[in-house]
Amino acid sequence: MRLSRLITAVEAHAEGEPGRVITGGVPHMPGNTVFEKMRWMQTNGDDIRTLMLQEPRGHPALCCNVLVPPCHPEADAGFIIMEQTEYPPMSGSNTICVTTVLLETGILPMREPVTELTLETPAGLIPVRATCQNGKVTRVTFQNVPAFALHLDAAVDVPGLGKVSVDVAWGGMFFVLADADALGISLAPENGREIVRVSEAIGHAARAQLPVTHPENPTLTGPTITNLWGAPTDPATDGRGAITLSTGPFDPDHPHAASGILDRSPCGTGTCAKMAVLHARGLLKEGEDYVNAGPMGTTFTGRIVDTSRIGPYPAIVPTLSGQGWIYGMSNYTLDPTDPFQTGFTIGDMW
Repeated sequence: MRLSRLITAVEAHAEGEPGRVITGGVPHMPGNTVFEKMRWMQTNGDDIRTLMLQEPRGHPALCCNVLVPPCHPEADAGFIIMEQTEYPPMSGSNTICVTTVLLETGILPMREPVTELTLETPAGLIPVRATCQNGKVTRVTFQNVPAFALHLDAAVDVPGLGKVSVDVAWGGMFFVLADADALGISLAPENGREIVRVSEAIGHAARAQLPVTHPENPTLTGPTITNLWGAPTDPATDGRGAITLSTGPFDPDHPHAASGILDRSPCGTGTCAKMAVLHARGLLKEGEDYVNAGPMGTTFTGRIVDTSRIGPYPAIVPTLSGQGWIYGMSNYTLDPTDPFQTGFTIGDMW
């Protein structure tokens, strides 16, 4: 067997969303911050992302993380998040997966009943509190970056749907949010194809008509991801969300061929963006929990622990909690004669 690359990884998911964690086999990534390391990887190492997320090693719903040495003296570890079409600066489900892998594999020491650590993400430092029992991480709670709403009840013209009222908010990524109930869209998982079709159409329209930039980092633009939300169906929850991740470019001439995939989890950054919108409307107060259900009924719990300001926007400081599970450990190889050196995609899935 001839190998030009050997990458080791731990397979994990957080409340259903798979978040592979690469533990070895990637090159040194220069930079004075994890954000700079991410930018270097985008330019010089994007083949790792496509190799690990596209077929035959990946699939449309998969996320992936690369553990990197932290740059900030207060951080215990750093990681870069990779999705099918972008490098998100922050992700809740991936933070939970990374924390679970770091502690359950012994990369960082686990202390029971609670382990506290700090992770450096491209979005900044993330304080984490992991509840642990018998060698297992049973709950991960982290303080996210400040979340804020940029647009409330803005109208976008969506082909096939007409005028749609949307919100745009930052929760670690830029989301465009729309009321699925008002659109007559069921958020049941078996309706995934229709959710993706509508979400991609709304997302494309919002990117064109409501472009936004983070006031503290002009390289972060959007919205890049769509959040259809609905009223709760379980009395133990406060709401539902269906987050669509793009897996390819949107073609406005063929909207029924939209390329995207549902986030299997309730989405951590999407939950925080929704909380920012609710707070901006006076519907969620500091100290109140918000239990958000995903397509499969799994939940993340958010809480506003403080308020802040990001540029001209009032912001919330949210925490988010959920659980992750390790389901495998893998070695991924690349044969130098393999015709698919960076993976591939085919239209029946992508």
